[in-house]
Amino acid sequence: MDAATLLGLALAIGMIGASVLMSGGTPTAFYDSAAIATVCGGMLAALLLCFPLSTVAKLPAVLFRLLFPQVANVRGLVEELTRLADVARRDGLLAIEHRKEEISHPFIRLGVELAVDGTRPEMLEEVLRSEIDALSRRHREGKGMLDQLGRSAPAFGLIGTLLGLIVMLGNISDPASIAGGMAVALITTLYGAVLSTASLLPMAEKLAYYSRQEMLQREIIIRGILAIQAGEHPRLIAQRLQVYLPPGQRGELR
Repeated sequence: MDAATLLGLALAIGMIGASVLMSGGTPTAFYDSAAIATVCGGMLAALLLCFPLSTVAKLPAVLFRLLFPQVANVRGLVEELTRLADVARRDGLLAIEHRKEEISHPFIRLGVELAVDGTRPEMLEEVLRSEIDALSRRHREGKGMLDQLGRSAPAFGLIGTLLGLIVMLGNISDPASIAGGMAVALITTLYGAVLSTASLLPMAEKLAYYSRQEMLQREIIIRGILAIQAGEHPRLIAQRLQVYLPPGQRGELR
């Protein structure tokens, strides 16, 4: 689980709530069902206008992946590729096939299967990069949905405010209702701004970060598999792949 995302959301909500209490306000004053319907309903409508229904249906899976990212340990990948290179160097490339079940990363397993089947290096790289391109498109699609929600939230908050002001001015003959009507009208802008800046847009950037990490991992795997297929020495492969590691994680691999 990504504790940083949960901590960030909790901190944003907590600080806003604390500021309300410190300023003498009450939480109930900041709840309005009409404002929630305007902002959330408008965001969903905009999302459906921008993406097909089949894509919007994937939004829960995108949020789940955000909270439970599948990010492998980069050093662990380098170590695993180095061990496979050692097996291939010692017992031949076909010997790796008997260890496929021990391979933890499915992308490494795919590369090993292609290499063992005798796929030409250029074709092997093309297949693996096609997998990367497909994954990148799915990631951009998920980030695009969160970006769209984040962009539309403030706009529908403003729309709700304008609607509230119009209704309030329609009852301007009753001066007692103006202050309350103004407060309700401003709540929708608050909802839109908070949803956009404190959750949706930052979460979209977190998805982009995880996407870059996954692309890096797959680039390491491609280079490792191609080196194994070429019969390079395991130590040379390890040295070549360690350039992707932070300096503090480099060194003797197991």
